[in-house]
Amino acid sequence: MTDSLRVGLRVPPCRPVAELAAFVADVEEAGFDDVYVPDSQVLWRDAWMTLFAAAQVTSRIGLGTAVTNVVTRHPSVVASLVRTVAEAADGRLRLGLGVGNSSVEPVGLTPSTGRELRSGISAIRDLLEGRETRFGEASVRMRDPHPGVPVLVAASGPRNLRLAGEIADGAVLLSGVSTPLLTRAVGLVHEGAAAAGRDPASIEIIVSAHAMVTDDIQRDARILKPICAGIAQHGGQAALASAGLDIQVPARVPEVYPDLVHAEDWDLAVEHCSQWVSDEDAVTFARSFALFGTAAEIVSRMREAESLGATSVFLQHVGSYDLPHRLRDAVSAEVLPLLRHDR
Repeated sequence: MTDSLRVGLRVPPCRPVAELAAFVADVEEAGFDDVYVPDSQVLWRDAWMTLFAAAQVTSRIGLGTAVTNVVTRHPSVVASLVRTVAEAADGRLRLGLGVGNSSVEPVGLTPSTGRELRSGISAIRDLLEGRETRFGEASVRMRDPHPGVPVLVAASGPRNLRLAGEIADGAVLLSGVSTPLLTRAVGLVHEGAAAAGRDPASIEIIVSAHAMVTDDIQRDARILKPICAGIAQHGGQAALASAGLDIQVPARVPEVYPDLVHAEDWDLAVEHCSQWVSDEDAVTFARSFALFGTAAEIVSRMREAESLGATSVFLQHVGSYDLPHRLRDAVSAEVLPLLRHDR
């Protein structure tokens, strides 16, 4: 582990739960600080059952959702899940909440607004603290509350970044390690904290980034094409333009299921996205937004993110339906020792 900057790994719950728990135990043994599990009921096994199983076989590593939501899961259900897993995790659980895109949209629902997310977080906290809260005309108090679980808000837009600073214990930043975007995002989180009379330095800044340890970015960056195209498809053209990328993608690509970022056939998604994202674009994206490169280059980018305010980085491999064995092993063997040594 590092002295300050925490390093986490995203683990999609894409395998039977016993296998997932064993993998998380191996991630702990490999020296990572945290594991984050995404929540999407049609793509993967249940995130909360995965975290509960992982809590049973680990003792040190932090466990969190990245992220769950208050649309497909009622705030009272989230509070009960938090209580149950937190009891098993013994102080290691973090509740990551967001608008719920990959859980909500596939089943025809609408992602939560900032107002709904704020209300949901307030209700969850009230229940976990043992306070009475209201849902419509009903007034309720949860038996056996479990206070003290940190709440993280995932955000990329200015409103939710400010919201994270205003009400959350931490912000999960979704724009990668791009220096201008990270600087802007941290500033907005701190702005929200200051407006609420909170100490901006007290807010955790967790940076999410796709990563690969490689000595040939020119060869490997092309696998990021669906990620880059997905950002453009969901209103991220301005973010991409900050790195000189002009990417235009149709609102729907029906040949790729269920969507570009979670494609079941990644090679097919790369092939289709090559219409809009060139090999050169993919390299630019890898260098600007992702942690692709040698161990030394990745550590340098991590330290730069830390200097801009990041307290934690959590790494994602490319793909949704396999476990990140290669990324875990490469980061454990090459990145973490160098990160520790340079401190």
